[in-house]
Amino acid sequence: MTEQPNLTGLVMEDGTAVPPSSDSYQKSFLKWAGGKFKVLPRIFRALPSGQRLIEPFAGSAVVSLNAPFAAAVASDSNTDLINLYRSIIADPQHFIEKASILFAPEYNVREQYDALRAEFNDSDDPFRRSAIFVYLNRHCFNGLCRYNSKGRFNVPFGRYKNPIFPRKQVEQFAQAGQAIEFHNIQFEEAMSAAKSGDVVYCDPPYAPLSLTANFTGYTEGTFGAKEQIRLAELARELQARGIPVVISNHDTEYTRSIYEGATIESFGVQRNISRDGKNRVQAPELLATFK
Repeated sequence: MTEQPNLTGLVMEDGTAVPPSSDSYQKSFLKWAGGKFKVLPRIFRALPSGQRLIEPFAGSAVVSLNAPFAAAVASDSNTDLINLYRSIIADPQHFIEKASILFAPEYNVREQYDALRAEFNDSDDPFRRSAIFVYLNRHCFNGLCRYNSKGRFNVPFGRYKNPIFPRKQVEQFAQAGQAIEFHNIQFEEAMSAAKSGDVVYCDPPYAPLSLTANFTGYTEGTFGAKEQIRLAELARELQARGIPVVISNHDTEYTRSIYEGATIESFGVQRNISRDGKNRVQAPELLATFK
């Protein structure tokens, strides 16, 4: 296995930690919309010191993997995602053997993609689903992770020339991930389990950059207005208990209103926010700190 760099930084005598240097940050082996790798230094500067990081929206897990804390707990409501992380940590070499096979050139065609996507949706084997999940992530359109109302993965084939199995990143994750507790739970349960000495970082599905009068179109079947408001309420509840919370989101009038009372840091992030892949602009984002 590849030698693992120091990804947790230096832990001081009082239990606080110093962030690792930027050149030692570990990248995710997944493509992930809204991934936080490029803004890790900004996030880590915003996070108060503490003994343990709680991350209720694990996503690509890049924050928990690199965060300067002595311990981390990462959770997500996506069962496939957490099963994937557990499968890799449990037996990394077996996982690599089975998943890397799917990156042979003959699998990089739409017919094979559709067949494997159907197998993924019909399978009840967590390990097999995990192996196919990485294939789908690297071969599907824009690396999206999307399910229909019946819980079936429905992202179409991406037509990439030569997707490569991310062996090095998987090996690094297998080692660093052993220090992280992974849970398949909702954000409310994850945040309610926080205790003194913890710091909570939340990267929820972002609120839209612009809200129309038809707000229900955003809320139905998604992480909508009700969930955004509940997250802000829980952040204030933890703040009252002396547990700091930092939340990432789009910087809009709406998010600033629900995060009223928090310390807001605003900045721009290079995102592709249009159908035209060449149209890349600075999307306004914020970090709201409840401390």
